[in-house]
Amino acid sequence: AVGVLAPELPEDRPRYLMGVGTVRDILEAVAAGVDLFDCVIPTRNARNGLLHTSRGPVVVKHARYRTCPEPPDPQCSCPTCQTCSLGYLRHLYMAREAAYVVLATVHNLHFYLTLMRQVRSAIIDGRFAELRQGISADLAAAVEAS
Repeated sequence: AVGVLAPELPEDRPRYLMGVGTVRDILEAVAAGVDLFDCVIPTRNARNGLLHTSRGPVVVKHARYRTCPEPPDPQCSCPTCQTCSLGYLRHLYMAREAAYVVLATVHNLHFYLTLMRQVRSAIIDGRFAELRQGISADLAAAVEAS
C-alpha cells in the first residue's frame, strides 16, 4: 500500500508514515518515497529484551548469553555496547533492574539513528538500492543463523 500511495503525495512535502518500525519495512518505505517515521519498536523491544544489532536481533533472556563477555553489537559505538557485555545485560534483564531498560533503549535508539544516517547518506550518494540490498541480505543471513 505504501508503494502505491507514497508516489501520489506531493514531492515538496514530507511524507510521514506512522507505526512502521522494522528495518525491512523502513527500507521498503524509504524506497517508496517516505521521509519520516514514528514507531515504538526500538523502545518497546528494548523493554521486552530484544536488542537490534548489525547481526540481527538479540534476545537477551536466552541462556546462551548468561556468561557472554561480548557486547551486544561489536560494530556499535553506543555507550551500552562500549561498556556492557551481553552477560551483564542479561543479568539486569532477568533481575528486572531498571538500568536494563535504560541501557537497552539507548542501544536500540542508537541502532536506528545509525541506520537512518546510513540511509540518508546512501540516498545522497545515489547508492540506496545497494545499501538496501546489503542490509536485506544481512537480515536474511541472521534469520538463517538463529
